[in-house]
Amino acid sequence: MLKSRRRFLGLASTLPLIPLTQAVGAEPGVTTPSTANPSGPRKTHPIILSTYSLWRFRNDEFRDFDRCLDVADEMGFDGVELLLYQLEQNELLSHSKLMSYKRRALALGLPLIGMSTHQGFVSPDPEIRKQNIDRTIGQIELAYKLGIPTMRVNTGRWGTSKDFDALMANRGIEPPLEGYTDEDGFPWVIDALEQCTAVAEKCGIVLGLENHWGLGLTPEGILRIINAVDSPWLQITADTGNFLEEPYERLEQIAPRTILVQAKTYYGGGQWYSLDLDYQRIGQILAKHNYRGFVSLEFEGMEDYKTAIPKSLELLRQAFPRV
Repeated sequence: MLKSRRRFLGLASTLPLIPLTQAVGAEPGVTTPSTANPSGPRKTHPIILSTYSLWRFRNDEFRDFDRCLDVADEMGFDGVELLLYQLEQNELLSHSKLMSYKRRALALGLPLIGMSTHQGFVSPDPEIRKQNIDRTIGQIELAYKLGIPTMRVNTGRWGTSKDFDALMANRGIEPPLEGYTDEDGFPWVIDALEQCTAVAEKCGIVLGLENHWGLGLTPEGILRIINAVDSPWLQITADTGNFLEEPYERLEQIAPRTILVQAKTYYGGGQWYSLDLDYQRIGQILAKHNYRGFVSLEFEGMEDYKTAIPKSLELLRQAFPRV
């Protein structure tokens, strides 16, 4: 036995050395997965796909949330943000249908990270505000069922624009109702979000007030509301495409309270407008304020999603290295 062992070792010493980085039985030059992807901290932010990128209020193929999950998986995203408006009423009322989405996301290895909702608290009518509070609380409870940790909310707006196209033509600026000013609206929004935040805390859902239209049009307006509510369960969803003027300066103002970033791209030209955003600069702003969270792609251009979304994903992966 000893002689055989010595003979084997002698023969082994004459064989070409196999690099330790090459798997046994692998072709020369093929490295093991552990070498190709060394362990350690993640090098980039996780990039997730907002289902808005696929639907954009016009593509009925992507009313189907299962289809959205499949595309996110095929294109290599790290998770999904659900635009709740996409789901039909019968889906929202079906517990088994909602749970099937959760099961499918799990099977694909795609966490459901965020949910974008709509509500409007900018109204002098207490009953309208109450309806919107109740709706938002229902949405929070839905996010809880789906295991989604953060939910986008907005202030709502006055509704004095003829339609959304008119609002966009006016750069998101809208006059108050006759006899009122924006100062009247802030207490309504703050009171409503205080009620919603109390439920969000019980459910463990962080609300992200978006820099959207209405009283959330400016960083000053957003921060005024956030600071007044003064809860860790109400933070900011920062949308890179909703500050039409001075985007970098304004994004920096809200970066310290940002819990989720929605990053817009406009390949093929925007549906309402296009912004030439410097994502390297935006990435540096967020890194400066130690933002370590998710970046959700909101593609809002007219190019075919099959080419525009992969380009957008590559752009964001390069622009958002992990700090």
